[in-house]
Amino acid sequence: MEKSTTGNTTRLCGSVDGKASFSHISRNRKYFIFPLRVPRLSGAEDVINIVCEEEKMRTIEPDGSHMLRITGELRSYNNKSGVGNRLLIFVYANELEFCDDDPENSISLRGTVCKQPSLRMTPLGREICDILLAVNRPFGRSDYLPCISWGQNARDASLWNVGDTIELEGRIQSRSYIKSADNGQVKKTAYEVSASSIDKVT
Repeated sequence: MEKSTTGNTTRLCGSVDGKASFSHISRNRKYFIFPLRVPRLSGAEDVINIVCEEEKMRTIEPDGSHMLRITGELRSYNNKSGVGNRLLIFVYANELEFCDDDPENSISLRGTVCKQPSLRMTPLGREICDILLAVNRPFGRSDYLPCISWGQNARDASLWNVGDTIELEGRIQSRSYIKSADNGQVKKTAYEVSASSIDKVT
């Protein structure tokens, strides 16, 4: 995948996993959201939320019978409604088209470390580092994107500081987990960028 010139480029190819529903209105434009299912080589699957303008939804009319290619940006939204996850992660679609291509899930990011990276060990003994990356976009806004790196990359990332500029390439992954609530346990889904390569920009 080519390095991003905007600091945030995502390319996906997968199958539409459900009907689109209304998301929000911004600058007098309606936006809709739908899930895209992208298989991994391991056989697991990631289900990624896609947001796009109503006009683009009219041109594609997803029916689940074809693969859908999406080029866009990974974005975040701070959900203050009190319902669902506090940090919503989704792909904003700039381009959509049906295709017969193989599945794809790739992302390129350039951003700033905005929280001290945290190195930990998985139950299977693998080293993993959590990194929160702030990626700028137009109009003075930023997306705050949770990222992870593994092994030597994780050890390197754990030495970085808030304010360091980072470039990475990887994939978007969805991960289910159980959260305890007042009314019992609730199944939730977390989204993060799993970095295959990550470097500090000097």
